[in-house]
Amino acid sequence: MTQLLEGVTVLDLTRMLAGPYGSMLLADLGAEVVKVEGPAGGDPVRAMGPPFLNGESAYFISINRNKKSLTLDLTQPRGREVFLRLVQTADVVLDNFRPGIPEKLGVDYPMLRQVNPRIIACSISAFGQDGPYRSLPAFDLILQAMGGAMSITGEPDRDPVRMGIPMGDLAGGLFGAFAVTGALFQRERTGEGRYIDLSLLDCQVSLLTYVAQYFLVSGEVPGPVGSAHASAVPYQAFRAKDMHIVIAVFTEKFWSKLCTVIDRPDLVEDPRFAVNARRHAHRHELVPILEEIFASRTGEEWLEVLRVEGIPSGPINSVDRVLSDPQVLHRGMVTEMEHPVCGRLRVVGNPVKTIPDGPRAFQSPPALGQHTEAILRRIGYSAEEIAQLRRERII
Repeated sequence: MTQLLEGVTVLDLTRMLAGPYGSMLLADLGAEVVKVEGPAGGDPVRAMGPPFLNGESAYFISINRNKKSLTLDLTQPRGREVFLRLVQTADVVLDNFRPGIPEKLGVDYPMLRQVNPRIIACSISAFGQDGPYRSLPAFDLILQAMGGAMSITGEPDRDPVRMGIPMGDLAGGLFGAFAVTGALFQRERTGEGRYIDLSLLDCQVSLLTYVAQYFLVSGEVPGPVGSAHASAVPYQAFRAKDMHIVIAVFTEKFWSKLCTVIDRPDLVEDPRFAVNARRHAHRHELVPILEEIFASRTGEEWLEVLRVEGIPSGPINSVDRVLSDPQVLHRGMVTEMEHPVCGRLRVVGNPVKTIPDGPRAFQSPPALGQHTEAILRRIGYSAEEIAQLRRERII
């Protein structure tokens, strides 16, 4: 596993999904990520389930590898004092508090910067630090709904559905890790820290990309098109005899090849379907023709000939098939990790590969407070002081 961020220390105050996913990406890149959790239960995701394995949450396992855990009650003055001492030697502080909470706790950016002018702070919140929705709560479902994703997901004339992958949250983790690494690079040049205000709703709007631009250009409000594409035709799922497959004809060369594969060269010459603009206009005539053709053979039979001709295509894999796919396995996207409670676990791998770098073993998600004493000793707390903090339930 790559060590691009080796030597970087991240204090992670985030909980649930968006923040912990982003901090795991940083940990996968070699950063030391210290998960700062409340002493009474820690991150609520530790209890998220089912499923559980030997009492451990599968959800928590999925987004907290390669981290350390330190328990600390930030609502107590002594807890805040300990945290600010940690900030003195840290590089990054992540939080996903509602706006205004860091100020109440005394760990807002002006305070952090006073303690460490080089600190990079990133606040991930539902709607950002300003604006009319600033104080409203939200989870993935609300963000997918308000950000437009649900309005274009699913089949036409059906009830709205959310994406199966929680992109309302995951996008925040991705943008957060991206922004932090950019700020670290900038700090190397200038020596200055930065504050990053990251709104999960902003992230959803950014992901609309061409869908938003189509509206801004045409004024037409897009709706759901199932597996199809708003512009390219055919670009969708088709039912074969035994399964669904997808075909992506994004340029004209693939259209002529597809017509050869399905033994319908006449479709290339048909003025209704000759170019994509015409196919788009006559989508409702073309798609039924293709549906009838693809239903005549098995999915594997079609995929074999489609791939020989280099036509972008593939099966719609269920999760079990994804995690046993030979390409996925070859790329190390299913790997193993030793867990002190669950034993040897199969887990999803890290998609970032760099050369030269060899793989390194994932470290299991930490037990609550597992590294508290070691981290506090490192910044100068004595055994007696640590014991006193425990007695006072600060840690």
